[in-house]
Amino acid sequence: MSDNPLKGKTLFITGASRGIGLAIAKAAARQGANIAIAAKSTKPHPKLEGTIYTAAEELEALGGKALPLRVNIREEDHVKDAIDKTVETFGGIDIVINNASAISLTPILETEMKRFDLMNQVNARGSFMVAKYAIPHLMKAQNPHILSLSPPLDMNEKWFAGHVAYSMAKFGMSMVVLGLAGELREAGIAVNALWPRTTIATAAIKNILGGEKLMQASRTPDIIADAAVQIFAKNSREFTGQFIIDDSFLYAEGERDFDQYRVDPSQNLMPDFFVPETSIPPVSLKAVEKE
Repeated sequence: MSDNPLKGKTLFITGASRGIGLAIAKAAARQGANIAIAAKSTKPHPKLEGTIYTAAEELEALGGKALPLRVNIREEDHVKDAIDKTVETFGGIDIVINNASAISLTPILETEMKRFDLMNQVNARGSFMVAKYAIPHLMKAQNPHILSLSPPLDMNEKWFAGHVAYSMAKFGMSMVVLGLAGELREAGIAVNALWPRTTIATAAIKNILGGEKLMQASRTPDIIADAAVQIFAKNSREFTGQFIIDDSFLYAEGERDFDQYRVDPSQNLMPDFFVPETSIPPVSLKAVEKE
């Protein structure tokens, strides 16, 4: 296999202006891929770094080709136009990454219906809609993949109680994966889900969940990016319908240095939501002891 299996391939990534989406885009750009950056951020935000334009500059500097697209994933016309523009610019689409997500960890009485609607429209409906309009183009690709950043379907009360609206939205993304994996298997389009074992150091972790302390107990987005590019190198006709935990997958692929992904090796890593109890970490999540 080529050292750069993504060279010349076209990736359509939602929410790619920052965080995990940008990390995956950068990993692909280093291999010479074309990346459509489908996100809402066109102007700098005081708490959120990056816009579709700054992301495009980073990707071009790494050797990729970038197409910044202002997309509100809740708007059907935005998604259709963005898919069309990507195909017009790069000649097709090989890979779709459903990364865009909205989060609000509130119990039912504190969840406004507009917040419920936002999460379910961005996460579940958005993933469904992006796939719907990309599939005709993926059918023409040599090794087509759809990857959603969503959890294993572990129907456990503890994953829902206290934030049922968010959990419904994230598990909704995974239900799209499950259904499309079966629906598209004969067409040779791989549909998989990827989820982190630990919290990942992103703006959502810093601003919404736990501030700087939780950031230090997290892994960097690079672990997700490294797993994603290895997933895309798999034969789409043979590797589909998988609910993948990042470190378990990378370990099975031969990776052994997981300390490289720690923000602060002196901190115990914080387990993420939705990781099934049956999933055993391949390496310790405890702090790295100094020699």
